[in-house]
Amino acid sequence: MGSLFRSETMCLAQLFLQAGSAYECLSALGERGLAHFRDLNPSTSVFQRKYVGEVKKCEEMERILGYLVQEIKKADILLPEGEMTPPAPLLKQMLEMQEQLQKLEAELREVTKNKEKLRKNLLELTEYTHMLRVTRSFVRRTEFESCLQTNYEEFPSLENDPLLDYNCMHRLGAKLGFVSGLIHRTKIEAFEKMLWRVCKGYTILSYSELDECLDDPDTGEPTRWICFLISYWGEQIGQKVKKICDCYHCHIYPYPNTPEDHQTVMEGLQVRIQDLHIVLHKTEDYLRQVLCKASESIYTWDVQVKKMKAIYHVLNLCSFDVTNKCLIAEVWCPVADLPNMRRALEEGSRESGASVPSFINTIPTTETPPTLIRTNKFTVGFQNIVDAYGIGNYREVNPALFTIITFPFIFAVMFGDCGHGLLMFLFGLFLVTFEKHPRLMRSQDEIMKMFFEGRYIILLMGLFSVYSGLIYNDCFSKSLNIFGSRWNVSQMFEQSVWKPEDLKNQHLMLNSAVAGVFRGAYPFGIDPIWSLASNRLSFLNSFKMKMSIILGVIHMTFGVVLGGFNHLYFKQKYNIYLVFIPQLLFLLSIFGYLGFLIVFKWLACTASDPEPAPSILIHFINMFLFPAHEEKHLFFQGQLIVQRLLLAIAMLSVPVLLFGKPLYLYWLNHGRKGFGPYRNGYQLVRKESEEELSLLRTHDIEEGASSLDNRHKKEEKEEFIFIDVFMDQAIHTIEYCLGCVSNTASYLRLWALSLAHAQLSEVLWAMVLRIGLRVDASYGILTLVPLSAIFMVLTIFILLVMEGLSAFLHAIRLHWVEFQNKFYKGEGYKFTPFSFQGISLHFNKEIT
Repeated sequence: MGSLFRSETMCLAQLFLQAGSAYECLSALGERGLAHFRDLNPSTSVFQRKYVGEVKKCEEMERILGYLVQEIKKADILLPEGEMTPPAPLLKQMLEMQEQLQKLEAELREVTKNKEKLRKNLLELTEYTHMLRVTRSFVRRTEFESCLQTNYEEFPSLENDPLLDYNCMHRLGAKLGFVSGLIHRTKIEAFEKMLWRVCKGYTILSYSELDECLDDPDTGEPTRWICFLISYWGEQIGQKVKKICDCYHCHIYPYPNTPEDHQTVMEGLQVRIQDLHIVLHKTEDYLRQVLCKASESIYTWDVQVKKMKAIYHVLNLCSFDVTNKCLIAEVWCPVADLPNMRRALEEGSRESGASVPSFINTIPTTETPPTLIRTNKFTVGFQNIVDAYGIGNYREVNPALFTIITFPFIFAVMFGDCGHGLLMFLFGLFLVTFEKHPRLMRSQDEIMKMFFEGRYIILLMGLFSVYSGLIYNDCFSKSLNIFGSRWNVSQMFEQSVWKPEDLKNQHLMLNSAVAGVFRGAYPFGIDPIWSLASNRLSFLNSFKMKMSIILGVIHMTFGVVLGGFNHLYFKQKYNIYLVFIPQLLFLLSIFGYLGFLIVFKWLACTASDPEPAPSILIHFINMFLFPAHEEKHLFFQGQLIVQRLLLAIAMLSVPVLLFGKPLYLYWLNHGRKGFGPYRNGYQLVRKESEEELSLLRTHDIEEGASSLDNRHKKEEKEEFIFIDVFMDQAIHTIEYCLGCVSNTASYLRLWALSLAHAQLSEVLWAMVLRIGLRVDASYGILTLVPLSAIFMVLTIFILLVMEGLSAFLHAIRLHWVEFQNKFYKGEGYKFTPFSFQGISLHFNKEIT
């Protein structure tokens, strides 16, 4: 609890690492995660540091590993993942690993290249086979049409018939040629028009769509292809046809001149396709064997390369001594972990076989240490809520310890329904029970990952919601009669107060003064009879509104008290008298008194009193207005004197807050020169005087000016400026005084959200489930089942998810703004140790 209440005590230390054992020492430190390294070469570029070459080698190996993972996933081979991470490899193993990875990459690229070349050749031969099969039907159809034609002109007119036949062109000395191939189906129309316009009709185009889809060589996707055969006359026309085919990215294949050649080519293609299938199958088997063997070591290689890269990054933060034989590093380390640091350095020196061991020395400093809060799987979620506001200053009070209880409680006040809380508790219990399940631990879904990391928060929010729901006596908008109502209606008839004909009146009021009607308070929570009352909403609104004010005042007062603990720890006694006590008096004199009136009215005023109870609102307003006539109905004797005294205390606290601290600091810096030296306002003439230095230390202890107060200041002190200190204190005073009013009103959101949740739950019950329950019994089951399903779905998505998220955000706001700003600055920086625990234990879904 001590570590969770305040951050760990830190120290600045220097590590003296021998050049031959620095790698092993940092590997041992990385496994333990004990040191926060500082950059001793801030002015040196990243590309000019000592170990930049080793970092580039690690990046090259990461690139190779990424390529291997990509190929393994393409082959649908399962990537192994382990729970334990292998240690960082030795330096000699690094060279062996690099050489092995380079050989494996070269082999895979060569095999993959051959595989793609074989696949491309197979695709070309398949296309050629389909083209020959389809174009053969074109030639047969053309021959059949030529036999049917009996009359034709020997020299047809070019004006009347631009399509010249073979005999005409043969007489003119032209040579008949063929171009055949495949083209995309989407390009055939434009291709046909272009042929007609460029060749002016001196071509004959025949085409047909293939029955099956073939892979596109460029994209690898199945594509519909058109097989075409172009007949042309003349070499010039042939050149134009080939250029047009190239422009439309047609796949051109040679066309046999005779049927015999056609048959010979078809038979040769079939043999070559069968051979290619055999060779391709063997190539794929060999590639899969190589990938399977690589997948067995890919996890170890990946983790080891990441660890090596991290070690060399940290080595680049170190500086060399004059002899270039020793590396010097500065680290922040928890004081409690110094023995572990020394053991890690000894282990690294022993593994490297160095003759001179590495060692650590602590050094004094006035710089601000980082903040380290040790957490576990239960407290880490609540600590993340606090850290989202800001990392705490070094050694100041950590709100996460109290947030473990206050956060789920405040959430439950707004989400008070034991039915909904039970569902949330069961969901959190499921996540906690199966927290070690691999699918939950390694889930990459953002929403599921968020739920899993906050599983203990959800568990406590559900548990506290069940408690607050029992207090409100609210379960799915219905009351539970557990202990039996303490109101007895039958006594109203037995005492002859009511008559049977009075039951026609819709507005009957129970009289607690009648004997036997009210039999005492309900044992736990709200009496279930209020669910039948017409003024139920007014009663609950009054109760929840007053309860919200009481909880808010207690919460804010607790925050101010924690601020006093900070002043005591940092030995700032003047803040106790000039800040803490005035703040506490101001808050309690006004809003603490308001909470007292609420509790006093609950205890002192009952329904059996003959006189009406005084109004808290009227008395609280008159506390500031000082009316001319005195109130007749007071809560207690001497109430007016107490109110005036409390108001006077609150008014006197404001000038103390405003002027006290600035005037005191001004007196320390300027008004005490005649009494003794002070380090901010007086410069010593004899700096080497030990007596004066001891007097200064004694003065620091008496006045509370410890080194922690000056950790944000530089060694050369700035001149004290009174107006700056006064303006800063004035801003804080105005913010605190006005914030007490606004923050108290802000806690009314507890009442507002609780009312909204209860009313929304009641509306959902009335408009969905009650309809199914009121239907006739013969048809009720047909409507009750779907309506129950709708009710469950709406309950989960609206009341649990949406309303739960709303209450969660409002609870965060109340902790950040209303509670933490009373004592928590959040201006520190986090302790980020050099650790291998942050290395991912699983591969990403996508490798770029």
